[in-house]
Amino acid sequence: MTIEPRTDGQLRLLTPVAGVPDEENLIVRAARLLMHAASESDRLPAGSGADISIDKRLPMGGGLGGGSSNAATVLVALNHLWGCGLSEDELATLGLQLGADVPVFVRGHAAFAEGVGEILTPVEPEEKWYLVAHPGVSIPTPIIFRDPELPRNTPRRSINTLLNCEFSNDCELIARKRFREVDAALSWLLEYAPSRLTGTGPVCLLNLTPNPLPVRCWTLPRHG
Repeated sequence: MTIEPRTDGQLRLLTPVAGVPDEENLIVRAARLLMHAASESDRLPAGSGADISIDKRLPMGGGLGGGSSNAATVLVALNHLWGCGLSEDELATLGLQLGADVPVFVRGHAAFAEGVGEILTPVEPEEKWYLVAHPGVSIPTPIIFRDPELPRNTPRRSINTLLNCEFSNDCELIARKRFREVDAALSWLLEYAPSRLTGTGPVCLLNLTPNPLPVRCWTLPRHG
């Protein structure tokens, strides 16, 4: 992402996304939200504006938080470039208005999330290597969350428990049942190493730690 400050008060996204109006783009929404919040508290210097461009590589709707990360980057960067002086807590609160996982990107640290994502406890998980696979299908989050078979009473686990056990994803079974592409991708990846769905999907992660499998995995024929 490239952000160039302007002094004429204009906000421009120089790399619009096809089919996504500016008013729905998280980058533009984040910039306008910060502009409004800083102006309301008399912390927006006169003429503050920006030209924003992005070379987007993460797939839209992939479940990797690309849009949320972009929004957080805009909030943090423009707050600095414009000299608004909002605190990290204030930026995280603004981020929550844009999406439940924006605050964790504002803070820029791995965290245990509670509530809708706004209650964050910093953690230091073991660093791991993953191969990322996109099965070529888009999964709207509401489809998974509204599924009657999605577990609603999963037992609450402590941070220490989560950091010392295998993670599971309540959304994974639903996604596999409703989207054959996801089921096929995970079935294939699981032949080589532990694999999981990211959030509500559709991107799948193959755990490469501690074995260097990427080259072997990519060169093996895909079944089905």
